[in-house]
Amino acid sequence: MVEDNQADAELTLRAFKKARITNPVTLVEDGAAALDFLFCRGRYADRKMENGPRLVLLDLNLPKVSGLEVLRRVKSDERTRTIPVIVLTMSKRDRDMVECHRLGVEGYIVKPVNFVNFSKVTTQLSLCWALLEPALLALI
Repeated sequence: MVEDNQADAELTLRAFKKARITNPVTLVEDGAAALDFLFCRGRYADRKMENGPRLVLLDLNLPKVSGLEVLRRVKSDERTRTIPVIVLTMSKRDRDMVECHRLGVEGYIVKPVNFVNFSKVTTQLSLCWALLEPALLALI
Protein backbone atom coordinates (compact mmCIF):
# COMPACT_ATOMS: atom_id res chain seq x y z
CA MET A 1 0.00 0.00 0.00
CA VAL A 2 1.35 3.39 -0.99
CA GLU A 3 -0.37 5.99 1.18
CA ASP A 4 1.03 9.17 2.69
CA ASN A 5 -1.93 9.88 4.97
CA GLN A 6 -1.63 7.81 8.15
CA ALA A 7 -5.35 8.14 8.93
CA ASP A 8 -6.26 6.81 5.46
CA ALA A 9 -3.79 3.94 5.86
CA GLU A 10 -5.25 3.00 9.23
CA LEU A 11 -8.77 3.27 7.84
CA THR A 12 -7.82 0.97 4.97
CA LEU A 13 -6.24 -1.61 7.25
CA ARG A 14 -9.23 -1.51 9.61
CA ALA A 15 -11.62 -1.98 6.70
CA PHE A 16 -9.50 -4.90 5.42
CA LYS A 17 -9.72 -6.54 8.83
CA LYS A 18 -13.49 -6.05 8.93
CA ALA A 19 -13.78 -7.56 5.43
CA ARG A 20 -11.52 -10.46 6.48
CA ILE A 21 -8.83 -9.58 3.95
CA THR A 22 -5.83 -11.18 5.62
CA ASN A 23 -3.13 -10.69 3.02
CA PRO A 24 0.04 -9.19 4.52
CA VAL A 25 0.34 -5.46 3.82
CA THR A 26 3.54 -3.42 3.55
CA LEU A 27 2.95 0.32 3.87
CA VAL A 28 5.18 2.91 2.23
CA GLU A 29 4.43 6.61 2.61
CA ASP A 30 5.67 8.28 -0.57
CA GLY A 31 6.29 7.59 -4.24
CA ALA A 32 10.06 7.39 -3.92
CA ALA A 33 9.80 4.75 -1.18
CA ALA A 34 7.28 2.85 -3.32
CA LEU A 35 9.73 2.72 -6.22
CA ASP A 36 12.56 1.67 -3.89
CA PHE A 37 10.38 -1.13 -2.51
CA LEU A 38 9.13 -2.30 -5.89
CA PHE A 39 12.58 -2.23 -7.52
CA CYS A 40 14.57 -3.48 -4.48
CA ARG A 41 16.61 -0.31 -4.01
CA GLY A 42 17.73 1.79 -1.06
CA ARG A 43 16.49 0.43 2.27
CA TYR A 44 14.76 -2.42 0.36
CA ALA A 45 17.91 -3.52 -1.52
CA ASP A 46 17.94 -6.83 0.38
CA ARG A 47 14.44 -7.73 -0.82
CA LYS A 48 14.37 -10.06 -3.82
CA MET A 49 12.30 -9.08 -6.89
CA GLU A 50 10.60 -12.48 -6.92
CA ASN A 51 9.30 -11.78 -3.40
CA GLY A 52 7.51 -8.66 -4.58
CA PRO A 53 3.96 -7.63 -3.89
CA ARG A 54 1.10 -9.49 -5.52
CA LEU A 55 -1.00 -6.33 -5.59
CA VAL A 56 -0.30 -2.60 -5.19
CA LEU A 57 -2.81 -0.17 -3.71
CA LEU A 58 -1.66 3.23 -4.89
CA ASP A 59 -2.68 6.74 -3.88
CA LEU A 60 -2.14 9.34 -6.62
CA ASN A 61 -1.36 12.41 -4.53
CA LEU A 62 2.00 11.43 -3.01
CA PRO A 63 5.06 13.37 -1.88
CA LYS A 64 8.43 13.02 -3.66
CA VAL A 65 7.15 11.04 -6.68
CA SER A 66 3.51 11.22 -7.80
CA GLY A 67 1.32 8.15 -7.90
CA LEU A 68 0.93 8.56 -11.66
CA GLU A 69 4.71 8.44 -12.06
CA VAL A 70 4.92 5.34 -9.84
CA LEU A 71 2.24 3.69 -11.99
CA ARG A 72 4.03 4.74 -15.18
CA ARG A 73 7.32 3.19 -14.01
CA VAL A 74 5.73 0.01 -12.68
CA LYS A 75 3.81 -0.66 -15.89
CA SER A 76 6.73 0.21 -18.16
CA ASP A 77 9.24 -2.14 -16.52
CA GLU A 78 9.27 -5.78 -17.57
CA ARG A 79 10.02 -6.92 -14.00
CA THR A 80 6.93 -5.25 -12.50
CA ARG A 81 4.37 -4.72 -15.26
CA THR A 82 2.38 -7.83 -14.32
CA ILE A 83 1.83 -6.65 -10.72
CA PRO A 84 -1.80 -5.58 -10.51
CA VAL A 85 -2.19 -1.95 -9.41
CA ILE A 86 -5.38 -0.59 -7.94
CA VAL A 87 -5.52 3.17 -7.52
CA LEU A 88 -7.23 4.15 -4.29
CA THR A 89 -7.49 7.93 -4.33
CA MET A 90 -9.57 11.00 -3.51
CA SER A 91 -9.21 12.19 -7.13
CA LYS A 92 -12.43 12.13 -9.15
CA ARG A 93 -10.80 13.99 -12.06
CA ASP A 94 -11.56 12.39 -15.40
CA ARG A 95 -8.05 13.04 -16.69
CA ASP A 96 -6.54 11.09 -13.76
CA MET A 97 -8.87 8.15 -14.39
CA VAL A 98 -8.18 8.19 -18.14
CA GLU A 99 -4.41 8.40 -17.63
CA CYS A 100 -4.41 5.57 -15.08
CA HIS A 101 -6.36 3.33 -17.44
CA ARG A 102 -4.08 4.29 -20.33
CA LEU A 103 -1.07 3.27 -18.22
CA GLY A 104 -2.63 -0.11 -17.41
CA VAL A 105 -4.17 0.18 -13.95
CA GLU A 106 -6.38 -2.76 -13.00
CA GLY A 107 -8.78 -0.70 -10.90
CA TYR A 108 -9.56 2.89 -9.93
CA ILE A 109 -11.46 3.39 -6.68
CA VAL A 110 -12.34 6.81 -5.30
CA LYS A 111 -11.84 6.85 -1.52
CA PRO A 112 -14.92 7.48 0.56
CA VAL A 113 -14.39 9.96 3.36
CA ASN A 114 -15.66 7.85 6.27
CA PHE A 115 -15.27 4.34 7.62
CA VAL A 116 -18.82 3.16 6.87
CA ASN A 117 -18.48 4.07 3.20
CA PHE A 118 -14.95 2.75 3.06
CA SER A 119 -16.06 -0.59 4.46
CA LYS A 120 -18.33 -0.85 1.43
CA VAL A 121 -15.35 -0.26 -0.87
CA THR A 122 -13.50 -3.22 0.65
CA THR A 123 -16.08 -5.42 -1.05
CA GLN A 124 -14.78 -4.04 -4.35
CA LEU A 125 -11.21 -4.76 -3.27
CA SER A 126 -12.14 -8.29 -2.20
CA LEU A 127 -13.75 -8.84 -5.59
CA CYS A 128 -10.69 -7.40 -7.36
CA TRP A 129 -8.45 -9.75 -5.37
CA ALA A 130 -10.69 -12.74 -6.14
CA LEU A 131 -10.65 -11.89 -9.84
CA LEU A 132 -6.91 -11.23 -9.94
CA GLU A 133 -5.82 -14.20 -7.83
CA PRO A 134 -6.40 -16.93 -10.47
CA ALA A 135 -4.48 -14.90 -13.02
CA LEU A 136 -1.64 -14.40 -10.56
CA LEU A 137 -1.50 -18.09 -9.72
CA ALA A 138 -1.12 -18.83 -13.44
CA LEU A 139 2.07 -16.71 -13.40
CA ILE A 140 3.70 -18.73 -10.62
